Amino acid sequence: MKLPELPLNAWQDTYTTLHMWLQIVGKIRLAQSPYCNHWWQVPFYLTARGLTTSPLPSGDRFFEIEFDFILHTLIIRVSDGAIMTLALEPRSVADFYAELMATLRSLGLDIHIWTTPVEVANPIPFERDHQHASYDREYAERLWRIMLWSDHVLKQWRGRFLGKSSPVHFFWGSFDLAVTRFSGRRAPENPNMDRITREAYSHEVISAGFWPGGTSWNGQFLDQAVFYVYAAPQPPGLAERAVKPAAAYYSQPFGEFLLPYDAVRRADQPDVMLLDFLDSTYDAAADLAGWDRTSLDR
Repeated sequence: MKLPELPLNAWQDTYTTLHMWLQIVGKIRLAQSPYCNHWWQVPFYLTARGLTTSPLPSGDRFFEIEFDFILHTLIIRVSDGAIMTLALEPRSVADFYAELMATLRSLGLDIHIWTTPVEVANPIPFERDHQHASYDREYAERLWRIMLWSDHVLKQWRGRFLGKSSPVHFFWGSFDLAVTRFSGRRAPENPNMDRITREAYSHEVISAGFWPGGTSWNGQFLDQAVFYVYAAPQPPGLAERAVKPAAAYYSQPFGEFLLPYDAVRRADQPDVMLLDFLDSTYDAAADLAGWDRTSLDR
């Protein structure tokens, strides 16, 4: 598979609009899903056509919402056989929200969500967001194809670990594809964390993933897509450790190791390069943090 280019400046408006659409559907998933540790009931999963909520309960029925980035359609499937669709096309967040909620009601799915976006600066409630209304099919599909490839490689890396690990999943708030390994030990209490972050990082983790760039949850901006690895809590000395490949580096503003997506895209063996990055950063973090690697590593 030839990995496509994803220059941020070429699809920034589509990125922002799609982020809001994904948050609307993500909040539906959150509202209907039973609670799971580390908020694992929240993310989406990659499919052969896009991103899915997986089945969600509603009374004695189940439904699923999928973003199809081949047909550029939002598909709602219900366990009684009903199927309805919405076009993914240039339209405002407010229009997308109104049509989606009306469609759910027409299917007898009475869903209520908190309509303020999360993990973005200056959030506009979905029903009032007429500002973001862009959708470029080409770049939406490129993003999905990159994440589909990344999902496959991250699953290979996940399979090299015997300890507790998250699925490979897409967080619609922070807009990243992620997988997390756990040491098995509880993390020290951090009084500065909010309830959401405290649960996400209740135990020691090393997390890896793909992020298309932009403005992060903590306000840092990056003008390119990257693969990342970080440890929480971060052991002393991690930032000084050498990792592979040569294009990888430690970012002080982000507190993470970053590998530019373009370096991977141009590599003769992109999967080998990405796995080298994942393995070498994990080795550095796990060794410095004193993880029981004899028990945890395959």
